[in-house]
Amino acid sequence: MPKRSRPILLLAFFCGWIGGAASAFETKAQAAYVLDHGSGTVLLAKQAQVGLPPASMSKLMTLLLAFEALRDGRLRWDERLPVSPHAMSYGGSTMFLDTTDRVTVEDLIRGIIVLSGNDACVVIAEALSLDGTEAGFAAMMTDRAKDLGMDQSVFANSNGWPDINHRMSMKDLATLAQHLITEFPKQYTMFSETEFLFDGRAPSNTRNRNPLLTLGIGADGLKTGHTSEAGYGLVGSAQQGERRVIFVLTGLQSPQERAEEAERIVTWAFRQFTSKTLSQPGEALAQAAVWMGSSRNVGLSLDGTPKILIPVTGGQEITSKIVYDGPLQAPIAKGDQVAELVISVPGLPETRLPLVAAQSITRGGFLPRLRTAALVLLRKVNGGLSGT
Repeated sequence: MPKRSRPILLLAFFCGWIGGAASAFETKAQAAYVLDHGSGTVLLAKQAQVGLPPASMSKLMTLLLAFEALRDGRLRWDERLPVSPHAMSYGGSTMFLDTTDRVTVEDLIRGIIVLSGNDACVVIAEALSLDGTEAGFAAMMTDRAKDLGMDQSVFANSNGWPDINHRMSMKDLATLAQHLITEFPKQYTMFSETEFLFDGRAPSNTRNRNPLLTLGIGADGLKTGHTSEAGYGLVGSAQQGERRVIFVLTGLQSPQERAEEAERIVTWAFRQFTSKTLSQPGEALAQAAVWMGSSRNVGLSLDGTPKILIPVTGGQEITSKIVYDGPLQAPIAKGDQVAELVISVPGLPETRLPLVAAQSITRGGFLPRLRTAALVLLRKVNGGLSGT
């Protein structure tokens, strides 16, 4: 059957609503990705699917595997883990661990989140690795990333130490951040901690490097990164009201430039866009024709109460249409997905939302079937006459 498409007036707020293309954000970052968490709308994508050196931002993958192990009972928060010579050998940002230490999992995780401890990552990695090595854990990281759809992520170590084979895309990092926020909300609160005084042994490394946490703009995580190869980067998230934005940027020239660019992105994402609820639960937005059913039409409604993001500036009209293969074939159960709502907002990617049947339609009895047969016959006759 042919795919049908027709415009609709989506809601009262669309009637007469004039939206406009949001002003494009020009970033100094080598690559960047900005995602509206609630609606899934991509607000900015620059070199977002290119595998690049992620530096310490890749520690988020180590944290994910640690959180999953804690959830599954393979680790305990109060469990004390030994420090190997390999873990102790790492330089850069560390907790200054040595082989005489046995450190609780909780301290190690805080050491990774707040202090960006390279050594702490390796302790966790060797504890969870199937073969007890960091390389084995890196292979686990890569496999888990593939499970999450992070197709540009390949890990050579647990902490982002420079390696030509260690790569992630900005989109993958946003996917990872979104998963952490959604699946581990309790643990996510640790990302907003600004200081961790581990054992008093590292007075020069006690502060969280996330430059946005104390600015009062809703920033509450996740992880910075820096190497000479990668430049300065940040995977961040901020919440204002009911909206949350996730953003990733890399390749900046200094900590100051990273801080300024990240704050600009957050301000732009919240000021340039607003969220709108589309309809009430079960509200029929339109009718679709039904073939061989007890009713000729079925109401189409959205599944749940989804929201869309729209630019706040005036300019161009938001358009919407319903697309489905029709007429629909009876029987149809209430809640079956039968169509899609396609919304075009200037300056944003097209939004496609599933539409479900608002009520059940049974297969028609004798009279509806007779009526349908008559219509088919009439169409054939008319088609034959028009061809003579």
